This record gives sequence, structure tokens and C-alpha cells, in this order.
Amino acid sequence: MDEIDGNRQGDEGVRTALETLIRDRREDYAGLSRLLGRNAAYIQQFVKRGTPRRLSEEDRATLARYFRVSEAVFGGKAETPATIVPSTAPPAALRDASHVALPRFAVGASAGPGSLDPSEARRADIAFPPRMLRELGAHDLGALSLITVAGDSMRPTLADGDEILVDTSDTADRLRDGIYVLRIEEALLVKRIALAPSGGIAIRSDNPDHPSWNDQDKATLTIVGRVLWAGRKL
Repeated sequence: MDEIDGNRQGDEGVRTALETLIRDRREDYAGLSRLLGRNAAYIQQFVKRGTPRRLSEEDRATLARYFRVSEAVFGGKAETPATIVPSTAPPAALRDASHVALPRFAVGASAGPGSLDPSEARRADIAFPPRMLRELGAHDLGALSLITVAGDSMRPTLADGDEILVDTSDTADRLRDGIYVLRIEEALLVKRIALAPSGGIAIRSDNPDHPSWNDQDKATLTIVGRVLWAGRKL
């Protein structure tokens, strides 16, 4: 009986912790439920009614990544202290690291002149789990950088001030439909690229108030890298 009561207290602690995170970070139940691929009432039922009794391992991991807390908060096992290495570390170190510190550069893509270059002013790094980066499609973790979106030409997909993760190893030789950072003359742009049957490409702004260009010659573009992820301040 004591063991059962202890489990109940633990389950209640998880629900309380999740409810506190939701309140303090101004999240909503339905949005988190959608994040987990569940019905809109799933998280509210878990917090308020205790249904389901416990979160699945996959749901715990997703919530821990989203809130940037240990899985132990949601009833999982406490992780060992993270091993954080820079993205310039040898491949073996990157493979075995708990987190990889990716460089952030004070340049803007989408408006104004600029370049994605290590000589640019570097800001504080952000650490990502290697597994997450690979799930996003990154193969060379040393080729990843974070830069800031400037302007609203890609709204609603990307907003002014969003940070985007750019894979600079994924360039013109692998070009396919998607969002890329590209350089035209002295300007960095973040745009949606669509391949045309004719062999040309379309460069599109998601915001209809901004121009798009059809049937461009790929040879005239400098592809800086493919955008894999975006982060946003709420």
C-alpha cells in the first residue's frame, strides 16, 4: 500500500510540475497536445483528471525538449550531466556528446547586406542534442550555424527576430524544394525555393506583400545553406 501511495504522489507531482510550467510560460493545453500529436484535450485531461495516469516515454521526451528541462520532471529517469562540445570538435566527440554548442552570428537574413562567415560578430552559443539535430536532417554537425531573420518577407512561416538553424553543407549540389538562405550580390535572403520542371527555380516570399521571382537560373545564385529549424521569442 505504501508503494502504491508513493507512486500516486509521484504521478501527482508530475501533473503539478507540468501545470506550473504551462502557467509560468504561458502555454496552453491544446497547443501542447498538438505538439504531442494528440487530441486537443489530452494534456488538460492528464493535468486535471489524471488521464492517462502517466505520460508515455515519447511524450516525456518531447515535453522535456520543448520546455528544456530534465525528463525526470515528467516522471522519467534523471539524465547524467550533459557533455557539451563545440560544433568544431572532432566527429567522434560530436557523436558521443550529450549536447553540441552551435555558433550564433549577429547577421540578418532576409533584408540588408551581410554574410554568414565566422568573422562576423559571434553571440553566445546555443546547445542542441545531437540526436535532435540528426532528426532535423543534419549530417555534418560542424556545418551548422544560427542566424537571425530580419524583416517580414517570410511571414507567417518566419517572423522578424526568429533564429534559424542553417546547414551550410546542404547547398546547390543538393538543391530541392525548401527554405534556404541565399546570397544575391551583397544581400543575404531567406526564401522558399521551388524547382521548376524547366530546370529553373522559383524564389518565393511567403508574405504576398513581398516579391517572388520565377524561373531563375540556378547558376546566378549563391546558396548559403538550407534552413532546418526556427526558434521564436513569444
